[in-house]
Amino acid sequence: MQGECLCGTVIFEIDGEIRNLYQCHCSLCRKATGAAANAATFVQASVFRWVSGQGEIRSYQKPSGFRSDFCGVCGSPVPNSLKGTDMVWVPAGLLDGLTASRVSVHLHTSSAALWEQESSGCVRLESGPESLESLNRLL
Repeated sequence: MQGECLCGTVIFEIDGEIRNLYQCHCSLCRKATGAAANAATFVQASVFRWVSGQGEIRSYQKPSGFRSDFCGVCGSPVPNSLKGTDMVWVPAGLLDGLTASRVSVHLHTSSAALWEQESSGCVRLESGPESLESLNRLL
């Protein structure tokens, strides 16, 4: 399985199928991604390999130890090795061809953003709206 950042500079491969994903709802993951949750997986370092762009990876680390690696060209979060383990954290959105993968765990739901509410009344579109005006008319 292959994955890449938004601009295609950072490319990596993982041997084997990814089955389990998790979504972390903590404030650090929300801020690092700008989203309601961070969807990712962990893989053994032995099945992970960089194809290109490793020299373009930049890192930010908080004093607490939280680390965020990202492409220095486009800013996409990219995989990073977990300190003290033989595991690699991999953002799920970068992976191509996730066929059997499913979110199996939601982490830190007690600190999820207040605006993140599961609602059966939420409008769901199969593609983007025709315009912002048409989106506003749906609501």
